[in-house]
Amino acid sequence: MKTKHKLGNRLFVFFLIANAVDASKFLIHHIPENFINLEVFRWSIVYLVPASFYLYAMSVCYSNFRLKPKHLLHAIPFITYNLNLMSSVYFETTEMKLHFIKNMNQMPITHFFQFLFELLFQVYFIASFLVIRKSRTVYLENYTNPNISVLNALYKITILYYFLHFIVLVRWLVTFIFGSGEIRVWVVTLDGFAFLICTCWYLFEALNNPEFFRGVNSQLKVIEEIIPKQKSSALIDDEKNRQIESLKDFMIKNEPYLDSSLTIQDLAEQVKIPVKDLSALINLYMNKHFFDFINEYRIEKAKEILKDSSQKDLTILEILYQVGFNSKSSFSTSFKKHTGKTPTEFRKNSF
Repeated sequence: MKTKHKLGNRLFVFFLIANAVDASKFLIHHIPENFINLEVFRWSIVYLVPASFYLYAMSVCYSNFRLKPKHLLHAIPFITYNLNLMSSVYFETTEMKLHFIKNMNQMPITHFFQFLFELLFQVYFIASFLVIRKSRTVYLENYTNPNISVLNALYKITILYYFLHFIVLVRWLVTFIFGSGEIRVWVVTLDGFAFLICTCWYLFEALNNPEFFRGVNSQLKVIEEIIPKQKSSALIDDEKNRQIESLKDFMIKNEPYLDSSLTIQDLAEQVKIPVKDLSALINLYMNKHFFDFINEYRIEKAKEILKDSSQKDLTILEILYQVGFNSKSSFSTSFKKHTGKTPTEFRKNSF
């Protein structure tokens, strides 16, 4: 399928394949001597997994994200692990290779790399959480299109993968206490099926929502990082109240919210206020996201139309497009949030 979002898709594919390569160890029961190097190299792939998921999250959250030479730094643990193997496995005799594999679990360097992987996993997944949360806030402060379903799905799959990792920790603990027995086999089975089910759910969400949210500009920042809220005073309060009333008058008179692609940059140009000042006014002083601020006017406009008997022949779909929404589900969700009723129920109660 042709898509302009190939980078994000490819990063996610790499994440899944890297997990599959790592999980294949549970299917391998005998390693031919001439394939020992390949099997040992397979061990190192896992050090690319956390970074690949983080880069995938970045590509989804930021529309202008591109891979750059600096991102090769994420491969340092992978390279370091392979450099260690070069001196102990890759260029050694078969006998030395087998000796290394047999005794590796007792080696301090093995424990170090296991700890390193755990550290990498925690750092990258926490970083992914922070990126998703920040981009969602930026989106709500700058855009009005309420379709952020992929961001919510990405947040959920990040949480699921994070908690699934604790099953891996349980597997390590079970192996340490009970050895490679039946209990460990059941833990491995649970881990594998849980990962499969979560991944299938995420892919199902993507297939059923082709209009998925595709990121904000990475140069946009959360407004509180740019303009701290000024301490309250009579002079500041009067000035901000005047600006708020002026903005509300403009919204009622000119109805800019009817544009479904309206952004805070567009509105700032129309009201002739710097973008940062307008964002601060709405997000800090009115204590609303730009997203909610605009949709309140859209809902009020929709209520007017629904109560107008002369427009009773208009369908709900026609009304939602007319007031600036672009999907029925997002309109219904926002309408019920503001009125406590569905559009259809509100229309019936109005006559």
